[in-house]
Amino acid sequence: MWNVLQELAEKSDCLFVKKLSRNDSSWADDRGKHQAGFYIPRDIREAGYFPVLESVNPAKPHIHRARCPAFWPQTGEETDSNLTHYSNKGPETHFTVVPHILFRRLSPASLLVSGRLRDRVSMIQHWFVILDSNSEEAELVETALDLDSDFHSALFNADALRSFTSLRRDEVAELIDRLRYALRTGTLDMVLADYASLPAPDVIADAARTEWLIEHGRESLDPFVLDAPGDAIMQISRDVEFRIFKRHELRRRATEVVRILVAQTDLVAAVVQGFPDLDAVFLSASQQRKTRAGRSFEHHIAATLKAGRIRFEEQAVTGGRRPDFVLPNLQTFRLGEKRAPAEALVLAAKTTLRERWKQVSSEGFHCSVFLATVDDRVAATAIEEMEELGIRLVVPESLKSSKETCYGQHSSVISFAEFFHGEIRRNRPTLMLEHT
Repeated sequence: MWNVLQELAEKSDCLFVKKLSRNDSSWADDRGKHQAGFYIPRDIREAGYFPVLESVNPAKPHIHRARCPAFWPQTGEETDSNLTHYSNKGPETHFTVVPHILFRRLSPASLLVSGRLRDRVSMIQHWFVILDSNSEEAELVETALDLDSDFHSALFNADALRSFTSLRRDEVAELIDRLRYALRTGTLDMVLADYASLPAPDVIADAARTEWLIEHGRESLDPFVLDAPGDAIMQISRDVEFRIFKRHELRRRATEVVRILVAQTDLVAAVVQGFPDLDAVFLSASQQRKTRAGRSFEHHIAATLKAGRIRFEEQAVTGGRRPDFVLPNLQTFRLGEKRAPAEALVLAAKTTLRERWKQVSSEGFHCSVFLATVDDRVAATAIEEMEELGIRLVVPESLKSSKETCYGQHSSVISFAEFFHGEIRRNRPTLMLEHT
């Protein structure tokens, strides 16, 4: 599907990407609902991407419509779709006549990707692709378009799907010039030595927090001062730090690839004979990204706990298990039934859950277990299973209230602000340093 997306993007002059809300797709799994389509935000409707809506019925001037024939490459269908805006009901426009099968059983926060063809095919100018948020293609789109954690919908230049770097143009030009100079002067090994290793995860994490604090005019990540500590942690780990990481990653990986390709005078021979080495470079890059993401999230939670003067111990081994965070410390935690349940708690941290939440257990802890995440794709069934096992989710404030997630429907899911103010300061004051 990724190759199809890129081919369609090359034939398009503009892209529209939207993170689907529950209302955009839940109708497909509930045949009792009359709605069959998704909503287009007002700013997109008014941006000129879609056909102009018109009121054609004098008796109902509040109804504005436009035909929008569409191509759906995943099913091969061509639909005579419509845009309808009821101006007396709200700002959004309803896009109807769509392939129902593409919207069934979608994970929360899945993506709709659309393009406007430069040259019409028959009467069709728009194409649409639906990507489940747990798919590899969705991850590639998020990476290629640099979708931030607070992304909802936007228009993009169609060339964006072929760009995988968040470096500014001057940084890209500088890297290209340096590599070209190194090739001319035979100093490529020196450049490779400079970029041979990425900064340690804690170094990049510290740089990301510093950048965020400066940008937002804050002195610390004190969760009792920040209005939305969870959103801050999510922005730092998913957006700011990832941008910093990708800058270092591109320099290193680009230099490695250049070194492999210049080993032969014949480009074709270099690619074919060097393929195992190229494959190893990209495999290493993929593995490093996944490792970095999880550890980085823990770094930022630890920094927030410290800034809030909360007592905790990190990665403490107990009973063959290693909880990410034990509050207030391992000594108190090991007292088990000899202490009150409120005198300790366990906080696990996972950037993405999928089935990994099952690694978290509440058995034998004799205290509450919380699982912090910035994952917006967790299904309602998984939340209910966690609740049955005594595991409470802690999520960023914007995800708790988002229409694109399932969190707002469950009382067992709390925001980071509720966790810090309610579960720690109010319900467990002994976990604070001022109470020691």
